[in-house]
Amino acid sequence: MAGARQVNLGGTNRPGAGVTEVVGWTSRTRISAMPLDLSLAWLIAGFILIIVELMTGTFYLLVLGIAALVGAGVGYAGGAFVWQTVAAAIVAVAGLVSVHRYKRTLSPKRMQGLDFGQPAAFDSWVNKSAGHARVKYRDALWDAQVAGDASGEPGEILYITSVDGSTLKVSKTRPA
Repeated sequence: MAGARQVNLGGTNRPGAGVTEVVGWTSRTRISAMPLDLSLAWLIAGFILIIVELMTGTFYLLVLGIAALVGAGVGYAGGAFVWQTVAAAIVAVAGLVSVHRYKRTLSPKRMQGLDFGQPAAFDSWVNKSAGHARVKYRDALWDAQVAGDASGEPGEILYITSVDGSTLKVSKTRPA
């Protein structure tokens, strides 16, 4: 049987055990690498994500690291890969949503301009059908977008609701 391959496990099939391989008339021993346990892979990924999180300062990688640790826990408890993935995905999605909501509450509210609620005097229409007009505010003429039903009488008092570039958004009613 020249060139034939026979594998002798030597009575054991544990990971990392030496495997004797007979090729023709010569034999050699191979050491096979121990396969990585899936729960250990989850654990390593979780710790790596948490360590990287410590360097970046966002909470998103921390959530993903915790999700990987949950996957490791399910794997250590004997759960199949599908359940490890499902558990990690549920924790990741729930955590990312909660971190996003938390960060949104921390972001400062946009401050309204100093012009908000200030009176401006109507001067003339530029395009009445489109609601474009000129108003006098701070002793200067400004372009304005009129909201609502203003009569358009010269000197009529309109109130600034917002500012868009150099255009004032004005309304007949005073904003609260």
